[in-house]
Amino acid sequence: MELQLSMVVLETSDLDASIRFYRRLGLDIPDASAERPMVAHRMPSGVTLLITDGFAKAYDKTWQPPAGGYSQMLEFYVGEDAVVDSTFADLVAAGYNGRMAPTKTIGPYAAMVDDPDGNVILLTSDEAASPDAA
Repeated sequence: MELQLSMVVLETSDLDASIRFYRRLGLDIPDASAERPMVAHRMPSGVTLLITDGFAKAYDKTWQPPAGGYSQMLEFYVGEDAVVDSTFADLVAAGYNGRMAPTKTIGPYAAMVDDPDGNVILLTSDEAASPDAA
């Protein structure tokens, strides 16, 4: 069997704030329940985004939230350049930190926005990131 990335887990400090952010981004995130402090959304690519506020601290007693900077980005393929522009504008207008305004990089046309926990969200129109890419 070939190794596959099946899930990205985000440990969050405020589950409700993260749910609002990812819904505003355009994902159909379900409501969390009191019994399970997590939500999951399976992407058309097959990768699941799991957002939780308790898994790491419950099972890894040495876990600490990161301090300063970021070590990863989550790239979301949004389609055309105009959608990168409008999604970035909507998120910034809603009060989220716009880390990099839409621009043509050395690779794709892209923008960066911070989610409520400082995870960097890369919005891109790069066809290579499309779930339909070969």
